[in-house]
Amino acid sequence: MRVLTILLVLVVLLVAANALFIVPEDRQAIITQFGAPVGDAIDTPGLKFKLPFIQKAHYFDRRFLEWQGSAEELPTRDKVFIFVDTYARWRISDPLLFFQRLRDELGAQSRLDDILDGETRNAIANHDLIEVIRSSNREAAADESYPDAGGGLEEIVTGRDAIRQDILVAAQDRTADLGIEVLDVQFRRINYGQQVEPDVFNRMISERQRIADRFRSQGQGQASEILGNMDRDLKRIESEAYRQATEIRGRADAEATEIYASAYNQSVQSRSFYEFLRTMEAFEKTIDPNTWLVVSTDSDYFSFLKASGP
Repeated sequence: MRVLTILLVLVVLLVAANALFIVPEDRQAIITQFGAPVGDAIDTPGLKFKLPFIQKAHYFDRRFLEWQGSAEELPTRDKVFIFVDTYARWRISDPLLFFQRLRDELGAQSRLDDILDGETRNAIANHDLIEVIRSSNREAAADESYPDAGGGLEEIVTGRDAIRQDILVAAQDRTADLGIEVLDVQFRRINYGQQVEPDVFNRMISERQRIADRFRSQGQGQASEILGNMDRDLKRIESEAYRQATEIRGRADAEATEIYASAYNQSVQSRSFYEFLRTMEAFEKTIDPNTWLVVSTDSDYFSFLKASGP
C-alpha cells in the first residue's frame, strides 16, 4: 500500500511537471499538439497549463532582434560600384504565424537575408551615387583653409534617408505574412569599390594639389609684395639718410667758411697765419715726394718758404 502511494505521487508529480510550464517575461509561446499549433499564442508571462505528454510549448523571443547584413559591392544607377553594409532590427509580431512560416529564428534570419539584401540592392541600383551618400541639400560650410570646398554642391532629389526608408517599407511589406516586423534599417557603412577607389583618391589628391598650388601662388605674391615694400622702405631710408648727411655737410661747410672768414678778418698776424695754413694745406694736396716744384721769387709759395728758412 505504501509503495502504491509513492508510485501514485510520482505519477502525479510527473504529470504536473509536464502539464505546467512557465512563460518568462522576455518570451512568448505557442502550444503544439502532435506538431500542429493549438490555440492562440501566449504572450503574457507566468505559469501556464497544457495537456501533458501530447502537447509541447515552443518559446519565442519578445525582444527586438538584430539582423547583420554582409558588405556587398553594388552598382548605382550611374554605374558606380560601392560597398554597402547594412543592419536592421526586427521582432516576432505573430508567434503562431512565425512558427507556421519560419519555424525558428534561424529560418527568420535566412529569410531576412534574402529580403533585406534584395531590397537594398534594388534601392541602390535605382539611385545615383550622390543620392546614396547625401541626406539633404544643405549648403556645405566653407573651411577657411579650403575656401573652394563650400557651395556649388549638386542638388539631390531623394537622399540616403529616403532610400533607407524605402528599403524599410518594402521589407515590411514582404515580411507582413511571415509573423515578423522589421522595425528599422540602417546603413552601417558605404564605401567605394576597389575599382573606383584609386580614381577617387587620385581626384582628391589632384584637388588638394590644386589648392596647395593656389596657396603657394598667393604666398609668392605676398612675398614679392613684402620684398617690394622692403626695398621701397630701404630706398626711402637711404634717401632720407643721404638728405640728412648732405644737410649736415652743408651746415659744416657753412660753419667752416664762417670760421675761415672770421679768421681772415682778424689781425694781420692772424691773417698771415691763416694764409700760411691754407698754403700748407695746398702744398699737402698738390705736392708729393716725387713732385718737382718751380716757383718764381715773387710768388706766395716762395715768400712762405723764404720766411720759414734760417
